[in-house]
Amino acid sequence: MAPAEPLFANNRRDSSIHSEERAADEDTALLGGRRKDSGSPLSRASFWREAGLFTWALIATAACIVLAVFTQHQGLSHGSGSDHQAPSKPTGKRNLIFMVSDGMGPASLSMTRSFRQLRDGLPIDDTLVLDQHLIGSSRTRSTSSLVTDSAAGATAFSCGLKSYNGAISMLPDHTPCGTVLEAAKKAGYMTGLVVTTDITDATPACFAAHVNMRLEEDLIAQQEVGEHPLGRVVDIMLGGGRCHFLPNTTDGGCRADDNDITKLAQEKFGWSYVDSRKDFDRLELGNNVKLPLLGLFAERDIPFEIDRRNQNDVYPSLNEMAQTALKALEDATEDSDKGFFLMIEGSRIDHAGHGNDPAAQVNEVLAYDAAFASVIEFLERSDDEGVLVATSDHETGGLSVAKQLHPLYPQYKWLPEVLINASNSAEHLAGRLNNHIAQNGKGDKLGKFISEELVRKGLGITDVTEKELQLLIDNPPLSVYTFADMISRRAQIGWSTHGHSAVDVNIYGTAGSDALRGNHENIEIGKFLRHYLDVDVKAITDELVEKLETFSMSSTAGDSWTGRIPSEEDMEQASNHYQPHHG
Repeated sequence: MAPAEPLFANNRRDSSIHSEERAADEDTALLGGRRKDSGSPLSRASFWREAGLFTWALIATAACIVLAVFTQHQGLSHGSGSDHQAPSKPTGKRNLIFMVSDGMGPASLSMTRSFRQLRDGLPIDDTLVLDQHLIGSSRTRSTSSLVTDSAAGATAFSCGLKSYNGAISMLPDHTPCGTVLEAAKKAGYMTGLVVTTDITDATPACFAAHVNMRLEEDLIAQQEVGEHPLGRVVDIMLGGGRCHFLPNTTDGGCRADDNDITKLAQEKFGWSYVDSRKDFDRLELGNNVKLPLLGLFAERDIPFEIDRRNQNDVYPSLNEMAQTALKALEDATEDSDKGFFLMIEGSRIDHAGHGNDPAAQVNEVLAYDAAFASVIEFLERSDDEGVLVATSDHETGGLSVAKQLHPLYPQYKWLPEVLINASNSAEHLAGRLNNHIAQNGKGDKLGKFISEELVRKGLGITDVTEKELQLLIDNPPLSVYTFADMISRRAQIGWSTHGHSAVDVNIYGTAGSDALRGNHENIEIGKFLRHYLDVDVKAITDELVEKLETFSMSSTAGDSWTGRIPSEEDMEQASNHYQPHHG
C-alpha cells in the first residue's frame, strides 16, 4: 500500500512547479545574454506574484506545524487515558462485543500461527483472523503486584479501575465498583456473558458480581442470577460451572450450602435453564431462545478444545455459544433504540498455560480465533453500529517459542509437528491415568497402558524414556505436568512458570476502536468500553456503596453480601486458584 501523502502535499507540489518555471525563465534570459528589466510592468507583476507565493508558503508551513503539534497532543492525551480527550462514538443504537483471551500472550500467537500453517499446508504469509485486527498492547499490573491475576485484570476492564489480585469488582478499600455491564443494563442495553470455564470464574464474575475474594463462587452464582443489589443485570449466560449452582445434597453440586441456585434463578428471576448438549441444540444457534437464558453445560470447565472436539455430542464449542448469544441478543434488541453488550472469554487458553501444555494451547487459541471471526462476520452483516474490542487479562506460563535442550548450545528451531501428533491434552491423559490406577491399582500392566494408550495414542510420542515412564508411575498426581513436559521438550517449547507473567498483551479491534491504538494501561480499555456505550458507571458505584450495609442475601452466613475480607492466606490461595482436573 502506498504511504499516505502528507497534508498540503499538492500545494507544495504546485509551489515547486512555480519555482522550476522561474528558474527556467532566468536560465533563458542568461543564455540569451539579456538582463531582465526589473522596471517593466511584467517584472513588477512577477515580483508581486513571487512575493504572494512566498507568503502563502509560509502560512501553509505554519499551518502544518500547528496541525502536527495538535495531533501529537491529541495522541498523548489518549495514550494517558485522559477522559477529556475522549474518542468519538456513535450517537444512536450500537452494540459492543468485548472478547478476553485469558492467559494469551504474544508468543501464543506466534506458536499457533506456525502450528496452523504446518498442519493445514498454508503459506508462510497466512495469518490468523486476530493478526489482521491487531491495534496495540496493554500493560497488566494490579495494585498488589506487577504480575496480575484474572480477577484484578478483569476488574480493570469492568470497572476501569486498578485493584488487588483476587478482587471481583471490589477496590482495595473493599468497597464495590460499578461495572460497564451493570451500567449498560441500567441504561437499557441487553447484556451477556459467554465463557468456557465456570461462569462463576473471575472474568465473567467481574462484570456481574462483587465479592472480596474470587474464591467466593457460591456468592458469585447467586449475584449473577439476580440476588444482587441492582437485581438481575445479565440476560444470557453460557458456559460451565454447574456445580456452584447445585446444592451440596445433589450429585454434581459443590456449593457449601443446600441452596439450589438453578431453581432460584427460574422461580424468582425468570431464567430459562438448559444444561445439556441436547438442550443447547434446541436453541438453534440463538434462533429459539427465551431470555433471560442460563446455560451451564459442564459441571466445572468445558474440556479443552483438543478433547472437546471428540465429545462434540456432549459440549458446545466457544464459537457455537458465541453465535447463539449474538443472535439472541440481536433479536431481543431488534425493536429497541439500545443495542447490547456481550463479553466473550476464551477462558481455557489460561489453563493450558498454567499446565504448560502447548498442544492444548494452540487448539484453544484457534477456537478463540474462530469465535473472533464469527463476531467480525456478525458486525459486518449487522445493520446496527457496532465494535469489537479484544485483549488478554495477562499472559500465563511465560511461554517461549524455543527451548534450549543441550546445556552448551541452543538449536535455532521449534517443531510444531510434535503438537500436530497430539490428540489429547495433558489434563485429559492425567485424568485417565488416575482413574485407571483407582480402578486397577499399580499392576504389572500399568507401564504398558501408559506407554501405549496414553503416550503413543494420546501424545503421539513413540520414544518415551524409562525415566519418563517411571515418573508417571511413581507420581500420578503430578502426571499432568509430566505429560506436558514430555511434549513441550520434544517440540522445543519453553515455559518459565506455571503461573502468570508480567508481559504486555495484545489489543485487537475493529473500526471504531482507534482510541486503543498503541500501548495502554488495562484500565484504559475499561474506560473505552464505558465511553463507547455512553453509560454512567460512577452512578452504579454510588448505588452499590449505598447498599453495602443494607442489602442482604439468603446464604451469606452473617457476612456482608460481598463476602468476608480476605486474609493473607486467602490471598495466597486465590493466587494459586488453578488446579488441573484429573477426573
